[in-house]
Amino acid sequence: MAAHRKPRQRSTGAGTARTAATIALASAATATGFDGTGHAEPQLTPGQVKAKVDKLYQEAEVATEKYNGAKEKAEAAGQRLKNLQDQAARKEERLNSARDALGSVAAAQYRAGGLDPAVQLALSDDPDRYLDNAEFVERAGSRQNAAVAGVRKQLREIEQLRGAAHIELTSLKSRRAELKQHKKTITGKLGSARQLLSGLGPQERSLQDASRDRASRSTGARDTLGAPGSASSQATGSRAAAAVSYAYQKLGSPYVWGATGPNAFDCSGLVQAAYRAAGVSLPRTTYSQIAAGRRVSRSELLPGDLVFFYAGISHVGIYVGNGRMIHAPNPSAPVRVAPLDEMPYAGATRVV
Repeated sequence: MAAHRKPRQRSTGAGTARTAATIALASAATATGFDGTGHAEPQLTPGQVKAKVDKLYQEAEVATEKYNGAKEKAEAAGQRLKNLQDQAARKEERLNSARDALGSVAAAQYRAGGLDPAVQLALSDDPDRYLDNAEFVERAGSRQNAAVAGVRKQLREIEQLRGAAHIELTSLKSRRAELKQHKKTITGKLGSARQLLSGLGPQERSLQDASRDRASRSTGARDTLGAPGSASSQATGSRAAAAVSYAYQKLGSPYVWGATGPNAFDCSGLVQAAYRAAGVSLPRTTYSQIAAGRRVSRSELLPGDLVFFYAGISHVGIYVGNGRMIHAPNPSAPVRVAPLDEMPYAGATRVV
């Protein structure tokens, strides 16, 4: 009889639980490996970290130049808006004076037994519409007619100014939104760079710092180029020489995105400040600076020429001779002398 007994049914719930446990154990074994250790993300070498950080700095600089351009346009829009508002305020003062004068005429006419329609229209809530009725204009005396026409003209001018101010205000809001977006991009890129650098051990970080310091000494020391006066004497003119001299004085100044001196700079800010000190006004961004003078070939370079880098023209320096420039590199290094070959060369401009 025992051979004919039915096999005992397994509990469905228990089977499911055992299956889930088996899968979980298998997953854990896969994740940890047979020796019980996890498979972490591969550790980047210091060289790989440097490459990634350099790329982040370059991307941040692209965003910085866009920020600088948007800021320049926002400031211009803000100034135009202020000028329009000032003009409107002055015209409103003159309009109020004209309406006060007509009000005095109205009071005199009322005391005399009537109010001239021409004065009525100037004092109405909607004088422009009232003036469209030729019947009333024809009844106005010539003197009052001229006064009313003046009020009407001033009203229209004020409305035009208000319309133009509204357009500038819209432009200003748009530029401010651009600024906010570019600032977010910049801070994000720089934050990612800092995070990568913080992942380096103390020894790796000190090796990178030592390497950077050696590069700075080999390219940044003034005696490797001769005296700054030597570079200035080869410049294209007195103003270019003055710009080169200013750049030498700023060696060691920190890089700060969006800064134009006198104590900190970004790349285009240093160039703008150097030429401002020489009495030359340059645009704010690399994109505009490259078009601010006459393009010259690399073989024609002279101290004071502006040298540009990367396909997007996102970096600029001031050429000082011997194949070298002074520039504000990025947040990892101060203003320094560097070889032109440090970055992908894009072109040059002679501004004076």
